[in-house]
Amino acid sequence: MLITGKIVIVDDEDMVIKTLKTLLKIEGFSNVDIFNNPEEALKFIENNPCDLIISDFIMPKMNGIEFLSKAKKIHPDTTQILLTGYADKENAIRAINELGIFKYIEKPWGNDDIILNIKNGIERTRLKEQLKDKIEKLEIANKKLEEYSKSLEEKVEERTKDLNVSNIKLNTIIENLSDALILFDLNNRIVQVNNQAKKLFCTNEKDNLSGKNFFELIINEKNQKIKKDEKTLRDFSVIDYSENKKIPVEINLAKVSLNGEDFTIALIRDITFQKENERLRDDFIATLTHDLRTPLLASINALDFALNGELGDINNELKELLSVMKKSSEDMLGLVNALLEVYRYESGKLFLCKTHFSLEELIKDCTSKLSPLLYEDNLKFEFSFPDTNNGSNGETLINADKNEIRRVISNLLGNAIKHSKKDGIIKINVSYDKKDARVDIVDFGEGLSKEDIEKLFNRFSQGTSKKRSASTGLGLYLSRQIIEAHNAQANGANLQNKSTAKDIFASGEPDKGCTFSFILKNAIVDTVKI
Repeated sequence: MLITGKIVIVDDEDMVIKTLKTLLKIEGFSNVDIFNNPEEALKFIENNPCDLIISDFIMPKMNGIEFLSKAKKIHPDTTQILLTGYADKENAIRAINELGIFKYIEKPWGNDDIILNIKNGIERTRLKEQLKDKIEKLEIANKKLEEYSKSLEEKVEERTKDLNVSNIKLNTIIENLSDALILFDLNNRIVQVNNQAKKLFCTNEKDNLSGKNFFELIINEKNQKIKKDEKTLRDFSVIDYSENKKIPVEINLAKVSLNGEDFTIALIRDITFQKENERLRDDFIATLTHDLRTPLLASINALDFALNGELGDINNELKELLSVMKKSSEDMLGLVNALLEVYRYESGKLFLCKTHFSLEELIKDCTSKLSPLLYEDNLKFEFSFPDTNNGSNGETLINADKNEIRRVISNLLGNAIKHSKKDGIIKINVSYDKKDARVDIVDFGEGLSKEDIEKLFNRFSQGTSKKRSASTGLGLYLSRQIIEAHNAQANGANLQNKSTAKDIFASGEPDKGCTFSFILKNAIVDTVKI
């Protein structure tokens, strides 16, 4: 195997040169350049890097130490070996110390020894070159690391400034909230509060809320059981010790995780003004009931007496006029009653009186009472009820407020009658799915556009592009309130926490009729034989 290391030999003795040349050839060293003159050797190595330089010590014009010293300046990493006689041993040692020569070899040498030193010298040069290369790469990497570190420090510093600004803004917002904000841990112990919370709960500036149990600071007016995932607390209050009075509050709760720990944020709002508005609204409703319903009922009764002839005979013109007045008074009374019902549902003050009854029988009763309205346009009702118990005699009972469901069915049927075309059919379909009951009322009248459907169940909706609307703008809205209240209770909520599902809805297209549907969830009680 040929060894690729490049060797330069300088010696003025032909015998030494021939001996080394032969020995190196035998050992497989093929890349060897030999010189008798040190100056020629220096010119050669200026343009030719080498792995090992072997030089005799005593040479004319320039000794070995001088030659190797100049060669080292040209190639500092090249390994050097000095050949010397026994008498020059002392100078050789000095050269090793001063120049860093790898080895000196005394003449005459042993072949095995010199070959071993030559191989070690070449390996040394290569290791130094590899080490130098790695050092250069390491320096480049260190430089890049320093640049990256500097850039990272600048980014961290910039980000820290941004975070500080954001924290200042956030703290400013929190501290200046009009609502009290409290952060408490899983044990309900207060960790942090804002200025408004201090004003709301502290009797003096020395009071400290930190560590106190949050739920011991608020008064549960109705002894409600607070669920673990509760988000809004109503009917709570706190004590204003400065004026010795209760302050009604509404509390919104939100779970958060900070640095791996779970906390709850409580946003506490003083609803004194809202409660006062509710009181004023209650007073208004009471006034509306007394000052409008009572005289309207009296007017209707008086008009009835007149129309029945109990106040004397009246001619046809007067009778027609009184009938119009009575109809207007009844419409006005209907509007007042609708407003009252809407108020009761929105305020949560209406309590559903649920009983077990047949939905199908209730529908038949409603259609029977509305039948006189069909004659003018020659309309017909068409029923589709499910077969109970595979066709056996029986009926399905539901658990709901019968009077309120009657109101919904009557509203939807009246709406269908009003907007059906002459000689048309109004279909009433009832279906059951597990515990849910569904009613669909289909007419083939004016129909609805997509835009109309989206606003149909809104309060005071005044109709559509084709003037399809309830007379007061409250009939469909009230129907929605009734159905949502039923389904909210079916899901374990109160009247104020309405169901988020679409429980009552409409579908249709212009000039292709319309379908009004509602679903009573978890309403089916049982199917019983009759």
